[in-house]
Amino acid sequence: MTYPEVIPISHEPDYHTDRIGQWRDGQFLGGVVPAFREGYSRTEDWLSHKRWYAVLHRFSPEGHYLDSRIECTGADDRHRESVDAADRRLSEWLAELPGLEFGDIAVRPFRLEFDGVVFGLVLEDHEGEECAELYPDNLGFYAPWDGLYDT
Repeated sequence: MTYPEVIPISHEPDYHTDRIGQWRDGQFLGGVVPAFREGYSRTEDWLSHKRWYAVLHRFSPEGHYLDSRIECTGADDRHRESVDAADRRLSEWLAELPGLEFGDIAVRPFRLEFDGVVFGLVLEDHEGEECAELYPDNLGFYAPWDGLYDT
């Protein structure tokens, strides 16, 4: 078995992949996600280390990675304020995409770091099984590569 060139991701309204789809110039994958910086070890003040991000990745129609917009909007010690700010920011970015339509996408793996956090769709091997892991969302895509994921 080998990884597919593009990884299908199913659109699921009101769930993890509710803000993905197509726009005039290609495809997009957006979300509001929490993450700890790489290397963080749990401490008593962990809420102040868990950060919330607005994320928008853009791809060509063929699924090639183009660019990302990522913004940290606060930490989990101010949960509601941080999540609401990330949601507003993502909504603003999505409103700027002409011809936006939510739906299934198929994109190529990519990886980048921002603010000490890995973002991307990274090819990995989990216990002998090939997968593409969406970071920092921790969504795993596996054969039969049908766009469905494990959390």
